Amino acid sequence: MKNIALIIFSLFCFWNSQAQSIVSNPMDLNYRFQFEDPSYREAADPVCEYFKGKYYLFASHSGGYWSSPDLKAWKYIPCQSIAELNNYAPSILIRNDSLYFVASGSSIYRTANPDVDAWERLDTKLRLIDKSTDPYTDPDLFQDDNGKVYFYWGCNDKKPIYGVEVNPLDGFAPVGEPVMLITHNQDKYGWEVQGENNELGTPGWNEGPALLKHNGKYYLQYASPGTQYRIYGDGVYVADNPLGPYTYMKNSPFSFKPGGFIGGAGHGHTFKDKYGNYWHVATMKISQRHMFERRLGLFPVYITADGTFKEHTVWTDYPFTIPGKKIDFEKNDLSTGWNLLSYDKPVLASSFQLGFLPSYAVNEKVENWWSAQTGKPGEWLQVDLKKKQEIRAIQVNFADQDFTIHAPHPLFVYQYKIEASDDGEKWETIVDKTHNTKDAVHELVVLKKAVKARYLRITNTKELPGKFSLYGFRVFGKGKGDLPQQVTGVNVKRNPDDPRRFAISWNRQKQADGYIIHVRGEKDQLLNVIMVHDNRYEGGWFSQDSNYSFTVEAFNENGIK
Repeated sequence: MKNIALIIFSLFCFWNSQAQSIVSNPMDLNYRFQFEDPSYREAADPVCEYFKGKYYLFASHSGGYWSSPDLKAWKYIPCQSIAELNNYAPSILIRNDSLYFVASGSSIYRTANPDVDAWERLDTKLRLIDKSTDPYTDPDLFQDDNGKVYFYWGCNDKKPIYGVEVNPLDGFAPVGEPVMLITHNQDKYGWEVQGENNELGTPGWNEGPALLKHNGKYYLQYASPGTQYRIYGDGVYVADNPLGPYTYMKNSPFSFKPGGFIGGAGHGHTFKDKYGNYWHVATMKISQRHMFERRLGLFPVYITADGTFKEHTVWTDYPFTIPGKKIDFEKNDLSTGWNLLSYDKPVLASSFQLGFLPSYAVNEKVENWWSAQTGKPGEWLQVDLKKKQEIRAIQVNFADQDFTIHAPHPLFVYQYKIEASDDGEKWETIVDKTHNTKDAVHELVVLKKAVKARYLRITNTKELPGKFSLYGFRVFGKGKGDLPQQVTGVNVKRNPDDPRRFAISWNRQKQADGYIIHVRGEKDQLLNVIMVHDNRYEGGWFSQDSNYSFTVEAFNENGIK
């Protein structure tokens, strides 16, 4: 009996520790409200590093930054000692025993303890760089193994991305002349063309350089074509030296997420965790109330034996696990295997506004959302899963409809409860946030044990400075029904007038909720994986002179075929 109790206790501890490390995108942060009307939240252009036992995450226009011991639980650190903290596109550098900060147009700041708001402003000589090259737009600081420091910058639809060596012992003064590193090549690379689907024909904004060194090679990452598009991604060039010459890597954009609940994976930064695993933190797009209405995403990255950058994005707005050890990301995408149970299911609500329908809370598109008519306690949304399901987690994505909050207002806290029912009449509370004190607008609530129920209802319990509203009420678990049928009738057409564009279609599968498109390049190399909910896809992000092949799989709440 004693041994059985020990086994049960061990299993409980294991499950509890696993639950503590499960996350989903967008990252669950207290995104700051901005100054403009209408009221909206923003964080973008992120950078993250592991420094003195913690991860430190910085993002544009956030009024502070975050620290975390584990990449899951983030503590917000308000900051006033960096006068230019809210300038766009921050960069941080670990040098000796200190952390350095710079952003577009800013001075350089330094601290040995970023947990304390006491950064020191340094006198810098970066302004000696020719101003015609916009030296302070989207900067990046990089220190090589030999101690030399380099400065990269660029954010323009015409001008290139530059780099130069700088001397940190002389106010980061430039050493030599700036070198042109990445030019615009939208005629070759479709993903550098502006548009919702790279269709406008105009050059994108090549921006956000970030340098990483791996196995003696230098990888210069950059973003395109614009932060307001779901196809915002990051590409990469490689060189043998920090200032090149650089060669384009054909699997660009390596960081790419046009589909799923929330899209976008651009203007990011690749870093190592404390176990040696690579991660990419990047910008994700809403861009409805304002072009810069954005969130952050965290994605596993690996570099293959031949030096090719790879990133898992397709299942990362489903629950996945932050590992507590070194993991081979090439063989493990970290997914929990939990499926989405709430997609396109019947929904009822206490009320709704025209244009903000209850069904929008379950349509897997963050760009539209449900809103109640008021922000009063008692407004609710109910989802019918159609049958009793095994529920493991719920992601609650608050939309802040008609809020009157603007920066520098303090953080805002939602309070609510989630109830479950077998019949829609008798309800049991399974999530109680009625006394919540955390600003968590994209919280993934992982249940301590699975709940079996058909109906779920979320109810507001606090007077709001706006309307009770949800980008998405997303329910995850293990469906027990049939898998969808195998996809048939795949038809691929390359545009003869513009080889950068492909159109793909297939027969609609009756039991499918959506489809996963695998895009392969030369030597059958997997380039990207894209989720769609229709039986067709058109992409304009391909390269002019490259060949591609495609496979399509169907998925539903029970798994993937």
